Amino acid sequence: MIDCKPLTQYPPGSLVTIGEIKLAGPDRLRLQELGLVMGTPVDIIRYAPLGDPVEIRVRGYHLTLRRHEADLVLVGPTGS
Repeated sequence: MIDCKPLTQYPPGSLVTIGEIKLAGPDRLRLQELGLVMGTPVDIIRYAPLGDPVEIRVRGYHLTLRRHEADLVLVGPTGS
C-alpha cells in the first residue's frame, strides 16, 4: 500500500484498506483478533459528535474504536 494515512483522516462513507497497525503487544493482537489485518477492507461508518469513538464496518460487523487506537491504524483508499 503506497499512500497510508491514519484511519481518522478519512471521512465517513469512505472505503479503505488496512495497510499497517502501529500498535504493539496485546493491543495489536486484540485488533487482529477482531479482524483488522493487513489488506482487509473497512467501511468508515461515522464519528461520534466529538470525534471519539469511530464506528467502522469490518468483515460484516460494526466495530467501534477509540480515536487514539484508530489514529494508529494506517489505511489507504481501496482500489476500484
